[in-house]
Amino acid sequence: MVTRRPLLLGTLAAPFVIGEARAADTVKVAIFEAASTLPYFVALTRGFFTEAGIAPQGFALATHPLIVQALVAGDAEACTNLVTLEGANINVRRPNTVLYFTMNGQNARHQMEQFVVRSNSTATRLADLRGARILSAPGPANMAAARGVLAAVGLQEGRDYTLVEQPMGMHIGAMQSGQFDAAYTLEPVATIGERAGAMKRLEAGVIATYLLGRRDAQAYAGGAGFSGRFLEGRRDVANRFAQAWARAIEAIRTDPTTRQVLTSNLNTPADLAAVMPLQAFTMIRDFTAQDRADLQKFVDIGVQMGVVRGAIDVGTFIRPL
Repeated sequence: MVTRRPLLLGTLAAPFVIGEARAADTVKVAIFEAASTLPYFVALTRGFFTEAGIAPQGFALATHPLIVQALVAGDAEACTNLVTLEGANINVRRPNTVLYFTMNGQNARHQMEQFVVRSNSTATRLADLRGARILSAPGPANMAAARGVLAAVGLQEGRDYTLVEQPMGMHIGAMQSGQFDAAYTLEPVATIGERAGAMKRLEAGVIATYLLGRRDAQAYAGGAGFSGRFLEGRRDVANRFAQAWARAIEAIRTDPTTRQVLTSNLNTPADLAAVMPLQAFTMIRDFTAQDRADLQKFVDIGVQMGVVRGAIDVGTFIRPL
């Protein structure tokens, strides 16, 4: 049973008429509240879903494992930003549980995951986190990525630092209280916390730099997808949903005012929304050979870390819609 909480995210509740009295097709969408949901909210607020005949029924879940559970149970038919390693892992165990049609690239330029420290910290590099009490974005994949990056700079959990997962909404307060020295956190929390004086950025894009081995690599660590059951049974609806999403990505690339959605839907102050970094939102149909290679390497690393419980070809869970 998936626990749901009230969501003030502009969910479309009423059906509308399209063409010759055709009701919009509803899609149950699981949301993890982070900046990576931007395409969903742009498509929603700009009317792209409406024009495609789609009425999303969005609901927020606090962790990625809960999103996976919702997809398995049929409580969700789509997800906005599921962590890739969580998706790969469930697909090893239950093929076609989630099929990604778009992914979000992140690196030092397209910032999402990052290590931050308290505002009065003297740390200037990741190796300086020796002895630190570190909190992490929730879920096995985030925890494993944090451990993997720290291992790459010579730090071992237990011996050199402690790591505790915390819900995203607690990161700023936990850093302000002095309970933790550092955090492996996500946008927009990092930018909001930095502006609030609770933390300062130590290094962003750490998955690409330390796990994939290239600062300019694209770490496709999350993305939007459909349950295999939904895609097989309602392919036309899924195609229209994906087309609305693609329109939103194009709008984000060309129209800076789309950032206002971060303020209205993710509680990001307007001045921060205007300047905060965004991921490289990319439709699977636009993937290059290098993109696919980067994704496969990232998943293979997840297998090595034990987050993904078996080897898997990324081609089995991405779809170029």
